[in-house]
Amino acid sequence: MNILIVDDEQQMRDLIALMLQQENYKIFEAANGRDAYRTLQQHPIDLVLLDVMMPGEDGFTVCENIRRASDLPIIFLTAKDANEDKVRGLTLGGDDYIVKPFSSTELIARIQAVLRRYNPSKNVPVQQLIIRGEVTLDEIARRVTVSNKEIPLTLKEFDLLHLFMKQPNIVYTREQLLEKIWSLDYAGGTRTVDTHIKTLRLKLGKDFSKIIQTVWGIGYRFEDLK
Repeated sequence: MNILIVDDEQQMRDLIALMLQQENYKIFEAANGRDAYRTLQQHPIDLVLLDVMMPGEDGFTVCENIRRASDLPIIFLTAKDANEDKVRGLTLGGDDYIVKPFSSTELIARIQAVLRRYNPSKNVPVQQLIIRGEVTLDEIARRVTVSNKEIPLTLKEFDLLHLFMKQPNIVYTREQLLEKIWSLDYAGGTRTVDTHIKTLRLKLGKDFSKIIQTVWGIGYRFEDLK
């Protein structure tokens, strides 16, 4: 059973890892949302222990992003005991909420209870969620969000962005993009690619339009956001 611990404090991650390893759980760690998304894309995780108070994206935001692609069990870990925070966490899709400090016995019991309730058949693979910085693309629902705000894309705009985000930093010529997105027999010419790129940049917004870069004399590439 694989458990991902998402907490910006190394000491807390080490403590939780020690508790869980004694119960033969395999542990993965992430210090922030970005690292958590990468781990979820690369490894089969069965449950996420998610700290609420983290710099950058807080635990609530990370939970929302995970929920867009998966019903993966999520237990919030927090030092805040306010009832409104508990309600918010559970409303966003958290399965349980544990207030720090907690004992090893309580943590293990909560994990086992959540896993007993969890139905794996409902899970949508989290690998279907592609996240590059503030841009999130859901392959299953064909939805794109920028800074947690959904942006409407046409079929071809979505397909272009999907291709770029799956292969960041790869330079595509206009001819390659025509072949991959419009098929070989399309007679519209390469100007069609330029028009769609321009529109896509506008929809992404001025703060993110530069992630699709023009490589002069060749074509376009997506700049991977770390």
